[in-house]
Order: sequence, then structure tokens, then C-alpha cells
Amino acid sequence: MNHILVVDDEKAIVDLVVLNLEMSEYECDFALDGEDAVRKIDAGAYDLILLDIMLPKIDGVELMNYIRFLDIPVIFLTAKSAVKDRVAGLKLGAQDYLTKPFEIIELLARVETVLRRCRKIGQIYRMFDIELDMTAHTVKKAGKCVDLTIKEYSILLLFLQNPGTALYRETIYERVWGGSYLGDSRTVDLHVQRLRKKIGWEERIAAVYKVGYRLDV
Repeated sequence: MNHILVVDDEKAIVDLVVLNLEMSEYECDFALDGEDAVRKIDAGAYDLILLDIMLPKIDGVELMNYIRFLDIPVIFLTAKSAVKDRVAGLKLGAQDYLTKPFEIIELLARVETVLRRCRKIGQIYRMFDIELDMTAHTVKKAGKCVDLTIKEYSILLLFLQNPGTALYRETIYERVWGGSYLGDSRTVDLHVQRLRKKIGWEERIAAVYKVGYRLDV
């Protein structure tokens, strides 16, 4: 059973979302502010977080900067509907973005899609001939171990978590290196090229013109 954390300061929304998630056989916790969310994230193991942006104590943006290094997919739930806000949320590492008010049936569909996309089945990601085991921190190709650097491993994990999605170079840099992207693409390009060669995915990891890279599925 997938374990979901709902983080929103509107108790009525939390109650509605939790009720429907539990009726769909998900296990749920909730937090009404950012500080409580951090405590619950540190204490528990979640497969998905539904996160409001406008939160007391610690807002959703700051919380996202903490979550994005924990391999927990996030769907933003927010009243901010402008394109720039959606883009900003996705560039922070959110898997999806749903604006309020939303239909519960759409939320449930997006939850299912994100969990399926991220393959939250234990801590093992499998795609084509590659298996990445987060618990053992190993990567295998056709059953044989592949020796990757920490950065190469992190880039591969990012691709496996976002199959078919074009990832901006700045997104890759910020998620893997943890700092602000300064516009020099050579670091990202060099590591992606090395990763492609090591796992034999020269054709599968495609360059996207003026954007970055995409794992074709």
C-alpha cells in the first residue's frame, strides 16, 4: 500500500483529500504547516507528497528544496494558476502541479500516474535492461553491475524518475549538484555523455535542442 503525505493548511481540503485517498486504498498522513511536514517526513517513509505552496511556518517552495533530495515525488496543490508559477514548481522538482479548486477524480488520476511513473515499488527502478537499486546503491545492465560515479548515478536516477520528460540542463544541475545553475552546460553535458556510454543508452537518452535531455520510452 502506497503511503501519501498531504500538506495543506486548509483543514477542509485535507479532510476531503485524505478521505478519498483512503477510499482508494492509499495510506495517508497529513500536516497543516511546513514544520509539521518536516517532522513527519523525517520520521516516516512516503511514496508521494501532495504539497500546497502557501503554508505557514515553512512555505511549500522552501519545503520542496528539502524534499527534492529525498527521492519522494511531489504534486503541488495550489491556488496559483499562472504559467510562470507552474513552471517554477516543476523546475523545483515537482512531478505534477494541480491548481485549486480541483476535481477529486482528477487528483486521484494524477496520483496514480505519478506513482506509476516513478515506479514506487520498494526502492528499485527498472527500465529496459537497467536496474537501479537505491537500497544497495547499485546499477545493473542486463544483470551485470555497472560502475558509476555518484553524479552519474544521480543523473540516471533522475531520468528513471522522469521517463519521457524533457529535463532542462539547469534542472539536472540543481537536482544533482544542489546549487544554482550558472549557465555553463559543459558540466551537465560531460556527465550525461559519460553516463550514456557506460550504460549503452546513447540512443535512449536524447538531446533536446535548447532544453537539455530526455529519456525516451
